[in-house]
Amino acid sequence: MELFTNQILAGISTGAIYACLALAVVMIYQAIDHLNFAQGEMAMFSTFISWQLMQWGLPYWVAFVLTIAFSFAGGIAIERVLFKPLAKAPILTNVAGFIALYSIINSSAGLIWDFTIKQYPTPFGSAPFLGSQLISTHQAGMIGVTLLLLLALYFFFQYTRVGLAMRAAASLPESARLVGINTSWMIALGWGMAAAIGAIAGILIAPVVFLEPNMMLGTLIYGFAAAVLGGLTSPFGAVVGGFLVGIFENLAGTYIPYAGNELKLPIALALIVSILVVKPAGLFGRHIVKRV
Repeated sequence: MELFTNQILAGISTGAIYACLALAVVMIYQAIDHLNFAQGEMAMFSTFISWQLMQWGLPYWVAFVLTIAFSFAGGIAIERVLFKPLAKAPILTNVAGFIALYSIINSSAGLIWDFTIKQYPTPFGSAPFLGSQLISTHQAGMIGVTLLLLLALYFFFQYTRVGLAMRAAASLPESARLVGINTSWMIALGWGMAAAIGAIAGILIAPVVFLEPNMMLGTLIYGFAAAVLGGLTSPFGAVVGGFLVGIFENLAGTYIPYAGNELKLPIALALIVSILVVKPAGLFGRHIVKRV
């Protein structure tokens, strides 16, 4: 029972990161109907920036806040420069743009900071949380920061004018334009917020996976899996999907014979495919009906 509880708690902590990344993926998908294949690389680059700021002597939380601000501005800039001109381009053109962005960011990070593995500090420490051996203080911190972020996003989208405008622009862009909402800038704000959320995910996971240009590849796959499992049209579903994927990943690696770390991802993806066969829109997604 102690092993089972430990795996559940560890799954919740890693699932918090998958939830952040899945939420970032869903926000961009709702804005432009495409998956951002470079979301992980954007998070990785932001994590390197925070590491560099700390190397220059800034305190952890100052570097954290500055990195979030930089990531937000960088997300808007990427949307304005690269993807706004591709708004009406074919799907494969957008896919090529995402792949190009992935390669550019990955190569730039390697050129600036090289590909050697670096240790990333944690402000929470690695001691047992409240004296318990089941979860470390860093894992508890990951869960706490993620929950605070999700709570802040909930209030932003439910009770602020900008948040409501962004929701309207994502779900009913034609009607939103008729009432005076600048849907183009709402999409840009969505990119900025997605980049900032991804940066938080990268900063939180870096002490676990260590810092290097390819650190987010596996995490991004889990983030995609979480987004698809919860539903690409549901931010709440993406969050739930992230926690479910994290928990199942740990349980599969522990209790399924011969699985280990090597087969945890294929097993998790197989489960997701099975669920999508029954419910293609995901657990909380809605079916999109288009008139032809």
